[in-house]
Amino acid sequence: MKKIILLLTVILLASCGTQKATTEKEASVAQPEVPATPEPPKTPVLVNGHLSGVQTKDAFMQEPFSTWFTPRYSAYSLDEETKNTLADAMKDVEIRAYMGTWCGDSKRETPMFYKLLDEVGFKEKNLTLITVDRSKSKPEELVSGYNVVRVPTFIFYRGGQEIGRYVERPRESLEKDILKIVTGVPYKHSYDN
Repeated sequence: MKKIILLLTVILLASCGTQKATTEKEASVAQPEVPATPEPPKTPVLVNGHLSGVQTKDAFMQEPFSTWFTPRYSAYSLDEETKNTLADAMKDVEIRAYMGTWCGDSKRETPMFYKLLDEVGFKEKNLTLITVDRSKSKPEELVSGYNVVRVPTFIFYRGGQEIGRYVERPRESLEKDILKIVTGVPYKHSYDN
């Protein structure tokens, strides 16, 4: 009887310790590539009074969002030297941006972000802006896999690969932080230690 118990214990321990070898590729965290840009709705989608889903600047220029968007957009002035450098550096960049119309940081940064993009001649077709709920989990099909923890989050891509993120607020200034991201200068966003 002792031999049977010992044998069963050895088999049990051996089976518990068996693991499939994990390749380096499987172990790395997959970064989603820039997906095809979904078309924004003709009429902005509202959920509990807040925008939800893919948006264009036009949605922010309508009431009630224009009350905070338009004044901040108009008041923002870019550093001219940085602006000129950014214009060239952003030509082959795509951006996937997340914000919430319920969020004070998004209301502060998004109008300035659009002003920056307009000033440097950034092509609108290379921007996908997604408005999210307070949990930053909906719309699920547009958020899942992008590790959006705070808003706004602006994710920059070159050649389909993520090159950096601007999260919630600048370290130096909006345009200087983005310049570092798109030119490959080492940059850590506000929550990247």
